[in-house]
Amino acid sequence: MSDLLLVERKKMTKNEEMEGFERFDNVTMRVGSVEDDNYIDVENLSGWKSTISDEYIFDDSTDSAIRYAQASDTLVLRQREKDAQFLKQARKSLNITQQEASKITGGGHNAFSRYENGTAKPMPAVINLFKLLSLNPDLLGELMIRN
Repeated sequence: MSDLLLVERKKMTKNEEMEGFERFDNVTMRVGSVEDDNYIDVENLSGWKSTISDEYIFDDSTDSAIRYAQASDTLVLRQREKDAQFLKQARKSLNITQQEASKITGGGHNAFSRYENGTAKPMPAVINLFKLLSLNPDLLGELMIRN
């Protein structure tokens, strides 16, 4: 059974008030991280912001929730492509095959191919391992001997 809890709420429109929330209209919100240079500014959002937390409820009479979700989805796909390009470049610079890379990371025989073409998202440990190997290629010999 899933741990997902679905909470039903009535549709909210512009003229309604909610206790503990303040109305906002035509606000620009940043989705993502400026530090990682992976963000999108979504303009003209409307809804309510909690006065005690970072919770937002978008106005159902607008497309605010849809546009915010689309920006989030775009960022996920953008990061997946960035990770795929990095892993491919790192593997090639280490002069190893996809099968060897899969063996090092403990994935299946096609795992690295899926990472590199963006059809599978690698665990952060895989990205971190290849960052470390890119900086210290001599460690690859240790991994190859132990595997």
